Amino acid sequence: MTDSHISLDEIRLRLNELDDQLLSLFSERRKLSIEVAKSKVETSKPVRDASREQQLLVKLINNGKNKYDLDAQYITKLFHTIIEDSVLLQQSYLQNLANPQNRKPLARVAFLGSKGSYSHLASREYFSRKNMELVELNCDHFKDVANTVESGHADYGVLPIENTSSGSINEVYDLLQHTTLYIVGELTQPIEHCLVATEEIRIEQIKILYSHPQPHQQCSEFLSRMKGVKLESCVSTADAMQKVKELNRTDVAAIGNSSSGKLYGLQSIQGNIANQTENHTRFIVVARKPVEVSPQIPAKTTLIMSTSQQAGSLVETLLVLQRYGINMNKLESRPIMGNPWEEMFYVDLESHLDSIEMQQAIVELTKITRHLKVLGCYPSENVKPTQVKLA
Repeated sequence: MTDSHISLDEIRLRLNELDDQLLSLFSERRKLSIEVAKSKVETSKPVRDASREQQLLVKLINNGKNKYDLDAQYITKLFHTIIEDSVLLQQSYLQNLANPQNRKPLARVAFLGSKGSYSHLASREYFSRKNMELVELNCDHFKDVANTVESGHADYGVLPIENTSSGSINEVYDLLQHTTLYIVGELTQPIEHCLVATEEIRIEQIKILYSHPQPHQQCSEFLSRMKGVKLESCVSTADAMQKVKELNRTDVAAIGNSSSGKLYGLQSIQGNIANQTENHTRFIVVARKPVEVSPQIPAKTTLIMSTSQQAGSLVETLLVLQRYGINMNKLESRPIMGNPWEEMFYVDLESHLDSIEMQQAIVELTKITRHLKVLGCYPSENVKPTQVKLA
């Protein structure tokens, strides 16, 4: 129990000391994670060991409860984050070994919108583990992102592909149908929408609301309760916030991220406005050449294919995947431009392209589809939490 004679300043000083100790321990643990990855290079063991992770969590939960009076949920949440970070660090280390030509000190990255857009935040998050200095190239349209990479003016492009609230981003799927680029990575980012304005104003004062069309969709339920508000579309949420800053009026606001709003001198006036509390966007990273994926890393393979117009043609392709035990994460259909009533199917698969099962499946799929192209094989960045039973 805390001594009642200890002053608040002394308590805060002690908390600061403990926080510094935690940072030092986190740093040491990360370094040991890299040593684990080095040992796995020699043994060819996979990055993830589910039984080891389960044993670790059970031990930590028991020790936390019996020795330190810590809640099991608290420990589980904390160590899910630590394990995820360790997995991604090890994956990044192994990927650097598999792709030595990509180990450059500088990376030029194209993304949608100005600095502070969700695509910009995703770009920084993804490359934070790559030990690269970034040259950031903002674009006005998704097509501009692809063109900038295809032309060689950027090494990578970051594109949002789907959202848990508004669904697939069709413009990006249509873009992938015609691009020569490959998917080389992915990440999923939490999207925290809020209303931002130049000063603290009431929601009833807002007459014009700026944002990208996607946040308008993702916050439709909240927006339906705002009466007499005109919705204006911008290239990105960052551009919307920039517009609000330039206008400097008390009757305009933007939908964006509160941290990004601070870059433009804006303040949050209403948070948690998305339709879903768990609002996430999945982004893909594209480049001119595919990457080699270490066989020790969980991988995804993305295909596009078109089938014949005969009944059961799509089912036939799915049965091939089932026969080889390949799990499908995503199936998306988009119209083929110039071919009325014909569809192109995008398929995300939980499988390494070089696996025997995947290679055999592709041979069979090629025979029964009109067109098939591998858009990329890349490390799966979505680290599924280790499951343990909590009493």
